[in-house]
Amino acid sequence: MGSSFTDIGLMIVNTISGLFLFVVVLRFLLQAVKADFYNPISQFIVKVSNPLLLPIRKVVPGFGGYDASSLVLAVIVQLVTICATLLLIGLWPLPYLNIAIWSVLGTVGIFLDLYFWGLLIIIIISWIAPHNPNPAIDLLKQIIEPVMKPIRDRMPDMGGIDLSPIIMILLIRVLEALLSGFAGAAGFNGQFPIMGL
Repeated sequence: MGSSFTDIGLMIVNTISGLFLFVVVLRFLLQAVKADFYNPISQFIVKVSNPLLLPIRKVVPGFGGYDASSLVLAVIVQLVTICATLLLIGLWPLPYLNIAIWSVLGTVGIFLDLYFWGLLIIIIISWIAPHNPNPAIDLLKQIIEPVMKPIRDRMPDMGGIDLSPIIMILLIRVLEALLSGFAGAAGFNGQFPIMGL
């Protein structure tokens, strides 16, 4: 029975924090690429993230036009989630430095996950509904295109075939492997779930 309660607790913690982390990472990316603020999904992301983000923004300034407070909030949420997970499964306490490193690496992993799945969605949509005016697809394109463009510009002419998505997926997979290596070096061996790792 205790195991069932633990599993339910983990599911609730990971679902709620995972969704909120996704929103906070999107908030950072939307501002970084100067996405359409009037898109209804942009409005939703702003309203959901503002209650926790605005107090942090008073303390953490932006840098180079990027919203540093969103990154700080993402790491804090990841940190709280890891601590809650450790408490639920009875592995607390662990070294604080390890938990802090895992939080940063997990947050980076969420960025990679978002780009990977976002790219796959765009590829699929381009096959089945290339002129879909869905606001979510518009935002995904605005987020992914700035990363795709430098890759596309350096690709040789392939007769109209765009291989840049394959290159980007390969780069994401390489970065994920490096991230896993760093996490392992910081003592993470997969004994409990961390979003992004």
